[in-house]
Amino acid sequence: MISISSNLNVMIKAAEKASKAIIRDFGEIEKLQVSKKGPKDFVTKTDKYVEKILIEELKKTKKNYSFLSEEIGSIINKDNENTWIIDPIDGTINFLHGIPHFAISIALLSSGKIISGLIFDPIKDEMFFAEEDKGAFLNNQRLRVSKKNLLDNCLFGSNHEGVKYCDLNMRYSGCAALDLAYVAAGRLDGFFHNHINLWDVAAGSLMVKEAGGIVNDILNCDKNNINIKASSDAINDKMLENLKNF
Repeated sequence: MISISSNLNVMIKAAEKASKAIIRDFGEIEKLQVSKKGPKDFVTKTDKYVEKILIEELKKTKKNYSFLSEEIGSIINKDNENTWIIDPIDGTINFLHGIPHFAISIALLSSGKIISGLIFDPIKDEMFFAEEDKGAFLNNQRLRVSKKNLLDNCLFGSNHEGVKYCDLNMRYSGCAALDLAYVAAGRLDGFFHNHINLWDVAAGSLMVKEAGGIVNDILNCDKNNINIKASSDAINDKMLENLKNF
């Protein structure tokens, strides 16, 4: 049995509750694709509604914690040493087009360190989570990064700029949170992205570290302009060499 903290427990419950709204609204997207108005406004409402549920649930037991979220920005409460970092739907473009690849992402920043992270893919029912010095897990199974050490055998995730830049074997999935979770799970060997937001990568960066991987320091950067490079330890030096001008 995995022992989890009260913080992670409330994160899991919040994500599970919010996911019901995401699954319901995702079922409506197909109908909206052919409507005159289109689904964009609908998705924005879903994003905001999911964020509201997450904040309400996280507040229930941690009333004074602060928040940093994609939709509402920063909320400074009495406890500014502990901040929930939230992305209600990472991969909204996928969601908008009816592509089932997106996730809820929640991290807890405490005294300048990310100590808990959760990435929940509600469509595939995959709950990735990690806590500092306790490891990374997928639905209670321990995660480890890939052991592959030849670049030609590896698969990397990035955005369209990263895909255009390099000659590595690439995937561009449109969901940075899941890309990092997949690095932690060994499905991808590395992930890199320039000019990304903290809420997209906070939970996943901890997950990769706790699965035995390597991530550069993302907290000493502008929260809206992070350059992240994450990979298994086996391939990190080779990946960084390939990306030295990225």
